[in-house]
Amino acid sequence: MSDREFMSFEGFLKAIIDLLETCDIEYMLGGAVAVWPWGEPRSTQDIDLVIDLSPNDIPLLSEELEKIGIYLPADIILDNLIETHADLPVNAIHDSTGFKAEMFPIKAGDEFRRNAFNRRRKVYFGSYVGEVYVHSPEDLIIYKLMYYSLSQQTKHVRDIGSIIKVMGENLDFTYIEKWINIKGLHSIWEEIRKQII
Repeated sequence: MSDREFMSFEGFLKAIIDLLETCDIEYMLGGAVAVWPWGEPRSTQDIDLVIDLSPNDIPLLSEELEKIGIYLPADIILDNLIETHADLPVNAIHDSTGFKAEMFPIKAGDEFRRNAFNRRRKVYFGSYVGEVYVHSPEDLIIYKLMYYSLSQQTKHVRDIGSIIKVMGENLDFTYIEKWINIKGLHSIWEEIRKQII
């Protein structure tokens, strides 16, 4: 598909997953899209991804992104991976639609992200997209708590509430509590649970 052809959000999601697989880059979906199999879907224009990226993968990734209308030079990706210590994504913006893939490379020393990546789940996203890797519901709740603590955006509270509502007792609350304590999120967790329970 050229960058000038119409692309739906579902088409954009499939294109991003396909090119990561073409580049042999392991990934998992996060953000609002990852809530879809565990909670109540909400609309979004962005795809959040965690990627296990090495410097050797970067030239091919840049080339494959350009094929679908995303212009992201290899040196910009490399700067994020090697030189940027903050937890910031590589923003891959589709030229003709404005859809965005926010790619978070796993960085050395990020124990929680590596742990969450090792716990990712493969789920079916319908016949068009197929099976994709997503955050586990527990890790997604923890990340949503972390982002809420930084931004106070209520969408994170809604997402957490929908996951708990849908998954219920199937969630591993012992695991959630462990990382909430490690990350110092206990007071926020209690505040949110009062709102959603």
